[in-house]
Amino acid sequence: MSNFIIYPAIDIRGGKCVRLLQGDYNQETVYHDDPVSVAQEWEAQGGQWIHLVDLDGAKAGHPVNHELIGRIAQAVKVPVQVGGGLRKDEDVERLLSLGVSRVILGTAAIEDRAFVSRVLARYGAKVAIGIDARDGYVATRGWLETSRVRAEDLARELAAEGAQTFIFTDISRDGMMSGPNVEAIVRLAQVSGRTVIASGGVSKQDDLDRLAAHAADGVGGAIIGKALYTGSIKLAEAVRKLASG
Repeated sequence: MSNFIIYPAIDIRGGKCVRLLQGDYNQETVYHDDPVSVAQEWEAQGGQWIHLVDLDGAKAGHPVNHELIGRIAQAVKVPVQVGGGLRKDEDVERLLSLGVSRVILGTAAIEDRAFVSRVLARYGAKVAIGIDARDGYVATRGWLETSRVRAEDLARELAAEGAQTFIFTDISRDGMMSGPNVEAIVRLAQVSGRTVIASGGVSKQDDLDRLAAHAADGVGGAIIGKALYTGSIKLAEAVRKLASG
């Protein structure tokens, strides 16, 4: 199961490491004032990647915390992936030039397909597509709106355009510590034929084990936020367990 990767999440807002409940900007918990030291801590505990979200950027529609993100990318040896407000070629280019290994496109995948196609053609594996779904339909703009596009259809189309990695969030599970929607995640991997990283709802080791059991189906990892900050999952322990599993 060693090809299943845990992605510790650092959500950045106002320069701090925070968590929002179900994407609600009014329900914020600040976990740390220094996201750089948080990233170094997750790396020290065996994290193989760091997952960064520019929450200010997601709301503004363009990256806001790029300087801080650049500092984080330089401060750790493991690769870093970043999402939040990426809508323009130059924003993608800038983040990659700062040392980010993979950028995540979300809302843009629905609203500006030409942009997504261009970026996929140019950067390939350095681009992941974030699909946030509510009742099977893609939600956009920091979950403020729900489109009429089905998550599976979007994944199928973008896989045909070269997308190699999808990050799937079932919004109803996010931050609720209620367990991931394993069936939907596996289905998306099967339909797209690509790697799917699970996001949202992972709250205990058992959730990771259930997801990792589908590594052969294309479930490539899980992004964990709240569970690491509350201590219900210990990163070093989880990494060790998956490596030996």
